[in-house]
Amino acid sequence: VAKEVVSNIVSGIDPSVELGLMAYGHRKKGDCADIELLVPPAPASSAKVLSAISALNPIGKTPLTAAVIEASGHLRYTEEKASVILVSDGEETCGKDPCEAARMLEAAGLDFTCHVIGFALKPGESVGLECLAKQTGGLYLSADTAAGLTNALQETLKQVMKPVSRLVAEPKLDVRRMLRVWHL
Repeated sequence: VAKEVVSNIVSGIDPSVELGLMAYGHRKKGDCADIELLVPPAPASSAKVLSAISALNPIGKTPLTAAVIEASGHLRYTEEKASVILVSDGEETCGKDPCEAARMLEAAGLDFTCHVIGFALKPGESVGLECLAKQTGGLYLSADTAAGLTNALQETLKQVMKPVSRLVAEPKLDVRRMLRVWHL
């Protein structure tokens, strides 16, 4: 279900968007180091992402914390704005603390955000995922159905795709006051 929904969403993303794909737990059973950047972030990468998604078969652990840290590095999060969208059907299973990692990423990043969608989670499995999103200023959404996952991804993409606005503040100078001070 998740593969189908994510594929549908990816196929509708503007080709100018730099899109990448990282996966974990897809090659080796029980291996917490099974994290792989399948498609490096790049514009016009949707076809590569779709191909990689179709080949995924989850068989292993859930090293989501290490995967988010690794993904942030590929996004150069200490140099520019970076957003990760994490879709997970389970909690961290490799002994890492998503909350602590989120605090570290937020402190070191220029403008790092991790949005998290928990899909078909069991009660109590969302605590670390919620903290990961909250600590980085991201959304945490949960979904139990294909329609729910579609809505959650669409809502998350709205947040990621918000136009960047720049604020330029110029101090208001009181010229009359400056002239009085100048003449004293």
